[in-house]
Amino acid sequence: MNTATGTAGGRYYLLVAAGVSALFTAVLLYMVEHRAAILRSGTEVVLKTVPVDPRDLLRGDYVILSYEVSRIPASLVTGDWPSPGSWTRMNVRLKPGADGYWTVAEAAFGDLPPAEGSVVLRTQRFRLYAPPDDKEGEISVDYGIERYYVPEGEGRPIEDARNDDEVSVAARVGAGGQAQIRELRVRGIPAYEEPLY
Repeated sequence: MNTATGTAGGRYYLLVAAGVSALFTAVLLYMVEHRAAILRSGTEVVLKTVPVDPRDLLRGDYVILSYEVSRIPASLVTGDWPSPGSWTRMNVRLKPGADGYWTVAEAAFGDLPPAEGSVVLRTQRFRLYAPPDDKEGEISVDYGIERYYVPEGEGRPIEDARNDDEVSVAARVGAGGQAQIRELRVRGIPAYEEPLY
């Protein structure tokens, strides 16, 4: 075997491995910084959680969260609806209520323009099987903030407080409508706060 060829081949594989490693590191750093940027400079909204079916138990070391703003009344949806069975997202405008919790003001399957005193949340993708039969119906959506990781063994008291309607979340919303949980509150008192990094 030619030693020069073997050395060149070894260098090639080393360079490829270094390039792949650098790419993965860059992607990971981007994800961490994107989350930190939302927590650092996003608009803060306070969301009221709602009880979850008690059969939906703590899974691992995280608590399942559901929000009042996750149920969109059909009467608040403006614009065109996608065809039944299609995958879609919604933009949901939130405004602060008198009690300090943010509530749904309007929603659309298309864009919502910025408006003073409001913030627009973008949902996760979901399949719209059929629009509600009437304006009294609701659409259930997720925002990507439906899990909150807690230290091992600390989930049960939070679930109990959640089911007693005593848990709220302070979230930050970025310019693109993505939300990140900044703080979990029990009876209005901060219980857990997310670090930037």
